[in-house]
Order: sequence, then C-alpha cells, then structure tokens
Amino acid sequence: MRMFVAAVPPASVVESLDAFLDPRRDAAEFRWTLPDQWHLTLAFLESVPDRSLDELVERLAHAASRRTPIQAVVSGGIAFPHVGKAKVLAAGVASTVPTTRDEGDELDRLAAGCRAAAVKSGVEVDGQKFVPHLTLARFGVRPIEGSNWVRLLNSYQSPAWPIDEVALIASHLRDGPGRRPRYEVVETFPLGG
Repeated sequence: MRMFVAAVPPASVVESLDAFLDPRRDAAEFRWTLPDQWHLTLAFLESVPDRSLDELVERLAHAASRRTPIQAVVSGGIAFPHVGKAKVLAAGVASTVPTTRDEGDELDRLAAGCRAAAVKSGVEVDGQKFVPHLTLARFGVRPIEGSNWVRLLNSYQSPAWPIDEVALIASHLRDGPGRRPRYEVVETFPLGG
C-alpha cells in the first residue's frame, strides 16, 4: 500500500492560500493540486506491506506522543528540484517558534520521529532531505524557470495554525477526480499523547 504520514492544515489556512492563488492560476498552465489535498508530508512510504501496518500504527502513535504541538505558518515559495529548472511549485511551511541551529526545528524532529517509526516497522522510507512544504502545482514534462512564482509566494503568509496531530494516509493513485490520487486517512495520532 502506498502511504504517507502528514500534517493536514485546517480549512482556514487552506481557504486563505486558495484565495491568494485563485486569481493567479490562469496565468500559467500548470497542473494545480486540489486544495482539499494539501498536506505537509512528514514521511513518504512508497510501499507498506500489510504485515507491517499494525506495527507502523503503533510506532507512529508512540512517535507522535513524544512531540508537542507546533504552531506553524505557510510562508514563502519553493521550487523543486531548483528554481532554474522547476518541476514542482510549493509553499513553505515553518514553525512560528524560533530555534537555534544547535536546537534544531520541531518540524524536523517530528518528521524524523515519523520516519524512524516507519523504518523500525520494516517500511522503506524516502531518504530525501525533509523540506516542509505544501505541493501546489506540477509543471509537466519540461521544467520551467520558476523565480517569478517563488517570489510571488514569498509575499504570502497564512494565519498561524496548530499542528496537534499527524495522519497516516493511504494514497490511491489515479483513483480521484481527473485521475488524480485519492487520499484516505487510515489513522490519526495526537501530538503529546
């Protein structure tokens, strides 16, 4: 089963970002993601064996209980793999609590805990560096120069929102509207127990 662990922003944050993007969407022929599917991926699990699911749920519950709720904002633009040859446009997500370099970021620790829970359950995890973001659009076959879009998103900041739970979500490819993925929440885990 294809799955991911994510924090899902509340409706007020989704509506704010959607309203910001709405008048700008016609300026480019991107494949825009659906606002009701926006999420902050903490761990991507391409293939979860059925035999590992119960242990994964148990370990994610434990990992979430060890973290405290986080105040976050959607702020800034990101282009993947980089702005000069962008294939994906995203909005950054950041904790509102400043951290020192030595201390690290609570979002990083939450993602690390979710990834460790998956690995200990026998599930392979995407090993890319964690970059907190909401995917907004894909650019198709040819990458684009994305500086203008990143600059535009740099002018946006959402209302603060609490990340007080994470969700284990199953992703059913090409099973949603317009052959997009359909997401199904399998379990949620409150932060701080």
